[in-house]
Amino acid sequence: MSGYSVPAKPVEVEEVIKGSRFISRAINVDTVEAAKGYLKQLREAEPDATHHCWAYIVGDPKSTTLIGCSDDGEPAGTAGKPMLNILQHSGIGDIIVVCTRYYGGTKLGTGGLARAYGGGVKLVMEQIEVTDKIDKAWLKIVGAYECAKDIEYELKLVDAEIINTEYDAQVTYQVALPAENKTTLTEQLIVRFGEKVQWKSIQS
Repeated sequence: MSGYSVPAKPVEVEEVIKGSRFISRAINVDTVEAAKGYLKQLREAEPDATHHCWAYIVGDPKSTTLIGCSDDGEPAGTAGKPMLNILQHSGIGDIIVVCTRYYGGTKLGTGGLARAYGGGVKLVMEQIEVTDKIDKAWLKIVGAYECAKDIEYELKLVDAEIINTEYDAQVTYQVALPAENKTTLTEQLIVRFGEKVQWKSIQS
């Protein structure tokens, strides 16, 4: 089954390094807007923090181009990039990690900062629970009433979920199914029903 791993629930870990508090948090975000929204929420909730450094991957970690990171005022390359590097090797998508720092009075140096922020993400990865996100295809299927039971049978064979059913002159199904099963289903609809059943791809 095609798909990828995503966070199952939020994770938060905290450590103190030379007096500075580092709070690392990760949540599931399936859009860039959701990632930015979570970051804004944290900044508003903890305005006294010295830095909110972050990195995110939205989409399939094996192929996505929707990535981003920020040092948020720390020396360039000491926070966001180390955090993103660990995320990219985690195999997890749809994730943002924010490392919040409360400065404790002792400078860590560039190497120390990179280890601290990267280490925060590593701690998160050790505790995170994941679930599978399956790539979905969405279809609208319209068929004659006498075909309804047989259409539903074909849908079960490809693990399709019926989201909505409408009864009018014909029966209309809105379904979601694993993307890799779409071709199998549509070919079978053509072979079995011919012009009695039509379908088209739709947005979720």
